[in-house]
Amino acid sequence: MSWMPPDLPSAARARLEAARVLVVGLGGLGAHVALLLARSGVGHLVLADADRVEAANLSRQPYFPEHVGRLKAVALGELLQRIRPQMGVTLVPQFVAPDALPRLAAGCTAVVEAVDDAATKAALVEAAVAAGFRVVSASGIGGVGAGLAVRRLGRLVVVGDECTPCAGATPPLAPRVTAAAALQADVVVGWIVGNDSGTED
Repeated sequence: MSWMPPDLPSAARARLEAARVLVVGLGGLGAHVALLLARSGVGHLVLADADRVEAANLSRQPYFPEHVGRLKAVALGELLQRIRPQMGVTLVPQFVAPDALPRLAAGCTAVVEAVDDAATKAALVEAAVAAGFRVVSASGIGGVGAGLAVRRLGRLVVVGDECTPCAGATPPLAPRVTAAAALQADVVVGWIVGNDSGTED
């Protein structure tokens, strides 16, 4: 069964099938990014996250009630295998320290940063860029209704509204989180097939 549009050029098809992408953080952003990359035909995903699915996650993350309490990496790996049994999936159900990232990303076309903690986010992005990887990150995904930007900063592309929601603001809800994840996935697919996404800073 082919997951590629029949009119997709053979060169783009081959690049997608040969691509390997590391996704760090498998919450609302990272899990959706992984699903979108799988459906786009990316050949191999490396999924890294030490957390377990919580009931409160289900409002904005693509897990199901039966996944509550299970490791996100394992639950997501199973979902991906149901979508495309032939794709490659490497599970890393552990915290990714910045100094370990280059090893995990070896052979990857891109790194998707999708963690919540700001300090960890910055350290992972810095480590990935310093090691020569292309990185797509997310910043300030909160509230509802505001626009999302895609900005290019050399090998780094940042998706989001780039602001922290004020106290009392609506927390991130499924539509906004999924929209940001779709933009992140689109950037990665653009890199793979040779059509860079984003705007110059």
